[in-house]
Amino acid sequence: MEPLSVAILLLEISGLIYYIRVMQIKIRQAKTEDIAVLRSLIFASVRALSQGYYSNQQIESALVDMFGVDTQLIEDGTYYVAEIEGQLVGCGGWSKRKTLYGGDQAKAPEEDSLLNPETEPARIRAFFVHPEWARRGIGRRIIEICEQAAQDAGFTRFELGATLPGEPLYKACGYEVIEPFDRPLPGGIALPLLRMRKQAIP
Repeated sequence: MEPLSVAILLLEISGLIYYIRVMQIKIRQAKTEDIAVLRSLIFASVRALSQGYYSNQQIESALVDMFGVDTQLIEDGTYYVAEIEGQLVGCGGWSKRKTLYGGDQAKAPEEDSLLNPETEPARIRAFFVHPEWARRGIGRRIIEICEQAAQDAGFTRFELGATLPGEPLYKACGYEVIEPFDRPLPGGIALPLLRMRKQAIP
């Protein structure tokens, strides 16, 4: 995978000196030893980037009941992390299994059976970017890698369950909303989500 470069422009006010530092974003397959750091990244991402879209009660309940690491994606080799100077700044993956969204705590084993690439869309799954690195092209780059890998596995369509803060990224990548739906959470509340879909480009 080719690394993505990010240029950061710094301004020294006193001397009006501009300094550009180019940092390489390395994207690689996630490993089991990444899980603890991924959990911290997911919590930071959800808490910061969901503000204005969901209430604090929805966010905290979803972090317990829904958001988290799906270790099956790591075992399948279909989950990726983005690193900058050794720090994990983003993650996301694709799946050949039926689960549409959620971490280990959000799914039942019978819901995670294999998809048929000839008749069913691959799942685009579990995208999170550290709030300090949001909106810098990291999520988009991981999506491109996932879509290509899914196509290489024989899939011609992609489907995902988007959060409201995630919708703009997926729309920008060519995904269309199929239907809105609510994910029930403990305490009688729900998290609004969107089912989105995209046709692969040959």
